[in-house]
Amino acid sequence: MTTRLKPVTGPGPVSLDDASAAPPHDRPNGKEADERLAQIRTRIETLQLALGAEERRAVLVVLQGRDTSGKDGVVKKVFGDLNPSFCQVSSFKRPTPLELRHDFLWRAHQVVPPAGVIGIFNRSHYEDVLVVRVHQLVPESLWRKRYDHINDFERMLTDHGVTILKFMLHISREEQRRRLEERLADPSKNWKFEAGDLGERKLWNQYTEAYREMLARTSTAWAPWYVVPGDKKSARDQLIGEIVLETLEKMAPKYPPAAADVLALRGTIT
Repeated sequence: MTTRLKPVTGPGPVSLDDASAAPPHDRPNGKEADERLAQIRTRIETLQLALGAEERRAVLVVLQGRDTSGKDGVVKKVFGDLNPSFCQVSSFKRPTPLELRHDFLWRAHQVVPPAGVIGIFNRSHYEDVLVVRVHQLVPESLWRKRYDHINDFERMLTDHGVTILKFMLHISREEQRRRLEERLADPSKNWKFEAGDLGERKLWNQYTEAYREMLARTSTAWAPWYVVPGDKKSARDQLIGEIVLETLEKMAPKYPPAAADVLALRGTIT
């Protein structure tokens, strides 16, 4: 048996040291890893089609992590085979002036997946207890209330048929340094690099504390957090794919039966 992710539980501090960003020693790699992930993707796609046809429930996958932790990579590697008719990806960047005129959950609620759809949040409403906290964009008395607001919001979504899975992609400081160097050296990526990205790196410890409290305060039975060791991409993708697949298998979506008048058309088409 290989190591599997377990949800964050309990109010105690979550380990986010560099050692915990290393992949489990028993994860397959190389060709075996590629084959395992391909099997996972195929099975997820099959279940997604049934979920879309069923059109009764939705799945929301939340991806959070530091810069270069691999959120875009997970979208491509784990969910790249999904039928776009029943999938939507939403990226959360700096709030627009309109978004800032609303409550902090407004922009997230606009893109919650409807029934039949797997929705993926690339960053999310959790930026409002991470970036907002670290940069002191609102008073502490305000952002501290947001943990309860988020839990209530996610509870409401689950009550309305949305299954929520939240993944914190955890990388070590050294791995982030290496990936930032790679990004700067790559003309297809360095055009979007901002000097401010290095400023965020200087706030490593502050973000670590923000992530620890976020995980402890908002990992719930109805919307669990999983901390994903992210230093090795193949292990990261397998671990996330397994949880998504296991969740869909438990949901067991079914194709709805065709109407009698439709079935009566069998063998009559000329």
